Amino acid sequence: MALTQAQAAERVRRIDALLDRVGELPDPEPAVELVRELLDLYGEALERILAAADERLARRIADDELVAHLLLLHDLHSLGVADRVERAVRRAAPGGGAYVQEVEVDGDLARVRLRRGGGCGGGEAGDLAAVLEDAVRNAAPEIDRVEVEEVPPPPVVISIDALRRARAGAPR
Repeated sequence: MALTQAQAAERVRRIDALLDRVGELPDPEPAVELVRELLDLYGEALERILAAADERLARRIADDELVAHLLLLHDLHSLGVADRVERAVRRAAPGGGAYVQEVEVDGDLARVRLRRGGGCGGGEAGDLAAVLEDAVRNAAPEIDRVEVEEVPPPPVVISIDALRRARAGAPR
């Protein structure tokens, strides 16, 4: 059964909570060693799958969000940090009201510049920044800081000829 994105996220939260509880055990080392061995085994299996896949299939595999997390965990993702950040931002950015103007990665910092369009927008600026920050952190956990900046729209320029025609009652 394929998990939905929400189900996968819930499962990851449950695993994190269980790992926190393991740390509270009187002797957590056997459980930690078990998790480490399982991760190493699954990482080796993923590496073999990717080695057998052609480039197109490897990209399709990495496009799955849950699989991408596993690839990142095992340092097997085929895309570099800048490409992963760019793709995550473009996927998470709203279609109406704002668009991504520029994405830049500098070390552990990702900068996203947005430009809002006219008309009904895509929600509050803070909400949009939070959505983009989450998307970047999920795609590139090595990013420590995410800055989302809204760039003001360019000024509207109306030609003198258009003003004269409108004043004279001519068709626009």
